[in-house]
Amino acid sequence: MNKIYNNLNIDNLMRTEMFNQFDEIQQKKIKIGLEKGLNVSVYAKSEFDWAQMEQIGLGLEDNLDVSIYANSKYNWKQMYQIRCGLKANLDVSLYAKPEFHESQMYEIRLGLLKNLNVSIYAKSTFSSFKMKITRERLENEQKNI
Repeated sequence: MNKIYNNLNIDNLMRTEMFNQFDEIQQKKIKIGLEKGLNVSVYAKSEFDWAQMEQIGLGLEDNLDVSIYANSKYNWKQMYQIRCGLKANLDVSLYAKPEFHESQMYEIRLGLLKNLNVSIYAKSTFSSFKMKITRERLENEQKNI
């Protein structure tokens, strides 16, 4: 049986008061993380729903700096966009901000992947549609150079 801390194994942990504060799906995400040897203390918090826990766990599996997005201010879709950017070695600081909607984050991430100057449209006041139009214009300009 996998040992956790102070000779506490997974089965014993699952019987604790702390573990019982989570719903069934959250408990499953925590158990999976423990079985994979992840530091589940990063996401085993009642402030995270199961989908947020999953995004943090996936980042831990990939050895990403999850501290950038392990914050309940982000929904799971925002966490996904930040995690994808980290996985691609992008400068996620340009869009890892709670004021950006996940669709805006997506457009900024796509621009970064194409080496575009995203500062032109990485503004929370721009709709994701306006960002997309701007990104596509920048891509076309880049092709014509």
